[in-house]
Amino acid sequence: MNQLPPGVDITVDPAHLANPTLAVLLDYWNAKRGARPMPARKDIRPNELKEHLGWVNLVDVLPGGRDFRYRLIGTLVTEYFLAESTGQTVSQAFARWGSAVQSTVLQLFSATARNRKVIYASGAPNTLARGFEAYESLFFPLSDDGETVNVIMNAFVFDRPDVLLARQIAKANGGKLVPRAKRLKGAA
Repeated sequence: MNQLPPGVDITVDPAHLANPTLAVLLDYWNAKRGARPMPARKDIRPNELKEHLGWVNLVDVLPGGRDFRYRLIGTLVTEYFLAESTGQTVSQAFARWGSAVQSTVLQLFSATARNRKVIYASGAPNTLARGFEAYESLFFPLSDDGETVNVIMNAFVFDRPDVLLARQIAKANGGKLVPRAKRLKGAA
């Protein structure tokens, strides 16, 4: 991967994860793939993941693997980003955050498709852009033919109460996400 912003941590093929939702999803993906390098999209059954679906996105790999299209976005993920981007490409969905954020997210999806490996990414508040709360994310490759990644299942988790508070503050601030340090000064 190219240069990632400071504070964005990456692990390829994580063995263990502290976040319970990510741990369940990693175990699920591993069980579905069995001896194969990765499972197919048809192996992933939403009814088996009911309690975790709000954190899950399904993203189609577009021809050439340079961009990706959101097929499904979890309801909790839309809370974090304050946007519904189903049907948009990753480039379109992240354009409003600027080219550095857009490039970082594209790199993570591209590396997953190219390397056919699970990628774990995490970041502290404001590492990607001002107003971003802490997050953890997994990128799971899926392949209909067992070789070429054609769909990526992405799980994006965060401290929901903390983010909802930040979003309420943003709404009161005319829709602007306010950096954590500034919010804390105002809260004291």
